[in-house]
Amino acid sequence: MFAEKLPVIDMQATGRNIEALRRKHHLKVVDVQDFFDFNTPQAIYKWESGRSLPSLENLVALARMYGCSIEEILVIRDHKP
Repeated sequence: MFAEKLPVIDMQATGRNIEALRRKHHLKVVDVQDFFDFNTPQAIYKWESGRSLPSLENLVALARMYGCSIEEILVIRDHKP
């Protein structure tokens, strides 16, 4: 009954949003890597390619860094059975 109403995060489209926001702010991947104090840029490349999503904490940090809401980063689709 409720499963039909569950939203689905479109990982590919969300990744494109993350990359577009980075480019809009004229940042390089290494700039975002430094912001998060990551040892390597792998996580950022995975986010931008849609292979993984940022954790909730990292999503909040991205939204603050880019001056937008989480909803502007995530692409949410209605679940279609």
